[in-house]
Amino acid sequence: MKITGVRPWLIKSSASYWGEFLFVEVTTDEGVTGWGEITTTTYVANRALCVMLQQISKIVEGDNPAHIERIWHKIFRNFTYMGSRGAAVECVSAIDIALWDIRGKVLGQPIYELLGGPVRDDILLYTHPDQRKFTSNEAVVQEIRDIIASGHTALKFDPFPQQGPKGKDGYAREQSEGYLDGSMTRKDEREAAELTALIRQTAGPDIEILIDAHGRFDVPTAIRLCRTLEEAGDIDWFEEPVPPESFNALKQVRDKVNVPISWGERGHTKWDFVPILENQLADYIMPDVTWTGGITELKKISALCEAYYIPVSPHDAAGPINVVAGAQVMMTVPNFYRLETSEWNLSKYDHLIDKPLDNSNGSLKLNKAPGLGIEMNRDYLAANQVEFD
Repeated sequence: MKITGVRPWLIKSSASYWGEFLFVEVTTDEGVTGWGEITTTTYVANRALCVMLQQISKIVEGDNPAHIERIWHKIFRNFTYMGSRGAAVECVSAIDIALWDIRGKVLGQPIYELLGGPVRDDILLYTHPDQRKFTSNEAVVQEIRDIIASGHTALKFDPFPQQGPKGKDGYAREQSEGYLDGSMTRKDEREAAELTALIRQTAGPDIEILIDAHGRFDVPTAIRLCRTLEEAGDIDWFEEPVPPESFNALKQVRDKVNVPISWGERGHTKWDFVPILENQLADYIMPDVTWTGGITELKKISALCEAYYIPVSPHDAAGPINVVAGAQVMMTVPNFYRLETSEWNLSKYDHLIDKPLDNSNGSLKLNKAPGLGIEMNRDYLAANQVEFD
């Protein structure tokens, strides 16, 4: 069997918070197809990745798709002199996931069976409230109650204002100013504390509440905000309090707060996680399978964390392949905490895939179908494809 091509599918979809998904299809000369995903949070990045994938296709065509480790390094090393993190490793991630999907289909096994077999029956989740519904205290209470009624026992949200206005094309834009000055007004801090307190009061003492800072604060602001929310809502982790470029900044925050620190959605490859573990900078590690190097790399990062007794909790902010690929690995990981889903109701993915995802009672149940266990709805993809040239 040989790879015949790598095809990016940029899809406009209301199921995505950012208005689109980026799926990747790897085809072979025997008709077996594998699917990956690398949806990013920005309009520009998705299009840049599409162009990169078209070029990468040329260097893997003719390769044996079973040689997953070899292909991983072949693509990765092609970017050595321009930077092998970020966009480069995200392309690796999508292709790697697709190759594991192909391998599972060829062998007639789900991916988790190829990674050593399951250590659990299902995948415990944490989820997000839809903060676009937070138009009043009553609306907040209703959304949190809906999450709890669905069986979820942990939720995550970002209480700090950050989302920019939509552009003329209808896609959301993230504000960049927070990454420039890293500050937060006292008014916004107070409102964040009030929201956190309301959610804790509604959820009760037994629900785990996780806070996402989206890596955008300077050191003193991050420390102040973490302390404020700890007092307001008895929070269970503070995620990425500072931008990822400085581990010293992360250490300063960690040394001065009591809340567990979560880090990793902006970490690319095992090499980015080594200093975090060696320097004891995080209590939870949260790589994204579609951004950090795919299934191959997520399994390796999880093993590194196991040696430090650090739990792994994969990040997911995108589509159904992101969810399922992370879950396939976590089925085999002893030191697993929870898997993220962007909303508690995953029916928003139904039009994209051949069968609905089952996240009843707050856990994901993988089926025993080979590979990822899902197939993409090619008709829908074709009808909603976005031109990127």
